[in-house]
Amino acid sequence: MNAKGKVFKYPDNVDTDVIIPARYLNTPNWDELAKHCMEDIDETFIEKKQPGDIIVGGWNFGCGSSREHAPIAIKASDVSCVIAKSFARIFYRNSINIGLPILECEAAVDAITAGDTVSVNFDTGLITDETTGQTFQAEPFPPFIQKIIEAGGLMNSIRG
Repeated sequence: MNAKGKVFKYPDNVDTDVIIPARYLNTPNWDELAKHCMEDIDETFIEKKQPGDIIVGGWNFGCGSSREHAPIAIKASDVSCVIAKSFARIFYRNSINIGLPILECEAAVDAITAGDTVSVNFDTGLITDETTGQTFQAEPFPPFIQKIIEAGGLMNSIRG
């Protein structure tokens, strides 16, 4: 399992209210949530992002409310993965539960610049900044989490 895309980079403490503002939480429609992903921190994100692009964030990405809508909005906007220095624990678990790949790698976040093209090998945890040629090692997912992500989320993985 791999990802490759252009980087959108954000600071520390990006909370769930800026990932998907509370005013949009009344819809269960994933496509509608995707239209508003990141709009309170980056109003041009939805216009500029392409399928497969990658979000890079600092410490404590996904902090704040424990709403599952935040990783859903990211996944539904066709972001292939999120790389951060650290994730809020509930955001981390919600991401795995809905099948959004996320990796923690402080060195990668420090070195990668917005607009760089980055590829990720989820089996090995290797992150490559193809713009600069630098490589970084994140902890790869254990097989049971790889199975969940590859199935598109926890519920899909247990359905068979």
